[in-house]
Amino acid sequence: MTAALQRAALAAALFPALIGALSGASLAQAQGVAYVSSEKDHALTIVDLKSGAVTSTVSTCQRPRHMQVAPDGKHLLVACGDAGQADMIDLASRKSVRKLALGGDPEIFDVTADGKTLYVTNEEDAELGIVDMASGKRTGAIKVGEEPEGIKLSPDGKTAYVTSEVASLVHVVDLASGKVTRNIAAGKRPRRFALTPDGAQLWVTNELGASVTVIDTKAQTVIDTIKFTVKGARAADITPVGITMGRDGKRAFVSLGQANHVAFVDVASRKTTDLVLVGKRAWGLALDKAEKTLYVVNGLSDDLSIVDVASAKATRTVKVGRVPHSVVLVE
Repeated sequence: MTAALQRAALAAALFPALIGALSGASLAQAQGVAYVSSEKDHALTIVDLKSGAVTSTVSTCQRPRHMQVAPDGKHLLVACGDAGQADMIDLASRKSVRKLALGGDPEIFDVTADGKTLYVTNEEDAELGIVDMASGKRTGAIKVGEEPEGIKLSPDGKTAYVTSEVASLVHVVDLASGKVTRNIAAGKRPRRFALTPDGAQLWVTNELGASVTVIDTKAQTVIDTIKFTVKGARAADITPVGITMGRDGKRAFVSLGQANHVAFVDVASRKTTDLVLVGKRAWGLALDKAEKTLYVVNGLSDDLSIVDVASAKATRTVKVGRVPHSVVLVE
């Protein structure tokens, strides 16, 4: 057999194994589920990431909204606005295992890296509530501006950033002293946060400002405001709320609410590179580990848009519960 024929035979023998390995890697990336909270159904809808199909629902407390996987990686925490509680769902059994007291009208929460303390915004009381995870009890509160919503802990766990929708401020809270140390003016009705991976920039969505405020976390000053426009949409209908960033910090994804689009934003230039049409009132969103697929919940069309990041196009729409609020991926 000539050398050329030997190489061809070897390639033919290896090709099926190579294809199998690549297929296995692709399937590994697709494995897992999305949890979508439904405010009206008091339940979580579970969507299989591989097939894109709804597989089951999980009953939870009244009006579930924000969700986050606990630091132990074994539980899902669900804030229930009308119950004043967080429901702790065991991810293995998909059953509720305990409840934590969050106080009145809990909005968004964040948990310290050691899993010991949960901080939650309580809208009606204008407070940042402090919850001991071991006991499940609320142990204190820090006064902030009216109608607080977003809460984000700094990477070192020493600082909490809190939005006040009424005051259009970002409060910088020193957690050791329990005091607001600085107020930073954001856009109108600031809602949610994303930190760049290095912690140097804090991005804040402004629902009634059609914008994102970019804050230098070291100087604690605003360094830029990113304005959004959507062809055919009025400025009043461009209502940014949800935001997430890629692991490398090069791109941010912002849901534009009533404009029914998601904006892809280049972090370095702070320019919108793509606008993706999704469902009605795009709200919460999540990016998969491979950063190939973006999942967007649409609160007024009661569905989940599955967006291919590479092509910047929605490839599938999945009906989920009534008034979906947030989506969390468990892969």
